[in-house]
Amino acid sequence: MRVPYCLLAIALLPSAALANDTMADLKTGGLTYVQTLDVEMVKEDLFISRDEVRVDYVFRNTTDKPVSGIVAFPMPDITGGMNENIAMDDMQADNFLGFSVTQDGEPVNVELEQRAIANSLDVTDALQEQDVPLLPFADATAEALADLDDDVATDFKERGMLFNDVYDDGDGMKEHRTPIWTLRSAYWWKATFPPGRDIHVSHRYKPSVGGTVAVTFLDEGKPQGERFEDYKARYCIDDAFVKATQKLPPPSDDGQTLYTEAWISYILTTGNNWGGPIKSFTLTVDKGDPRNLISFCSTGVKKTGPTTFRMMAEDFSPQKDLEILILQHRPDE
Repeated sequence: MRVPYCLLAIALLPSAALANDTMADLKTGGLTYVQTLDVEMVKEDLFISRDEVRVDYVFRNTTDKPVSGIVAFPMPDITGGMNENIAMDDMQADNFLGFSVTQDGEPVNVELEQRAIANSLDVTDALQEQDVPLLPFADATAEALADLDDDVATDFKERGMLFNDVYDDGDGMKEHRTPIWTLRSAYWWKATFPPGRDIHVSHRYKPSVGGTVAVTFLDEGKPQGERFEDYKARYCIDDAFVKATQKLPPPSDDGQTLYTEAWISYILTTGNNWGGPIKSFTLTVDKGDPRNLISFCSTGVKKTGPTTFRMMAEDFSPQKDLEILILQHRPDE
């Protein structure tokens, strides 16, 4: 069974609804070690669901001396824009994924590094000089941009940091300053790995879950077209998955659907940033409801419960990132 690394839940509406009803997921991943390859990942236990990503690691210093360096968790880029539709539960907080980490069971005090990029240039200082928050979709950011002096706003526009969205809301023409810079964030902390002792590190966060209200890979109920080929490659959907999808209830007369679509992406390839392959790797995916359908690219996947699927590997060097597809039953139906 092949399966991609991302979660997806799919609804049964015409594909024309995609443009307005699609929400993009943000790619997240695991920890990276940015200084040395003398520390190997002995074990990685990765759990992914719509509600939580849990990763438990065991690291080992392979030298005879303490090794110190920086461990980092790269947050996904956030790019502003009028038409951006990103799956974020918290648009206001810098820690928009609710990231936390422990080492040997104790909380780790982490630092947050954030930079704003526009036209490939770092514009962080320019925004901070004007007391403009860096998170593009935060309410405080919109308020700060609205209060900018016109000459500063013109300068920001010329530098590709914002644009003026002009529209008529029925009460006359309005102008809204819209941020278009990209926020790049990473949590990091200093870590020391002593020789001869395993270090246990765990981190948790709420994943970005994208989706759409349409069954996007079926065309008039049939597996055909460019989007089907994309899903087939991305999520490794097979004939059994397609047939199960075709048996799902159709939309009601008022357009309501019993199933919806959601996505989660996970960057697995950061596991290659440590010293050698992952000695023991376990992936567990929870589809959330026994009625849901799921597909993702992998080998040796086994069903371990009503909603869980597991893949295990030794000396694992991930070659591609994770995309999981779930057709999700509406919980309110």
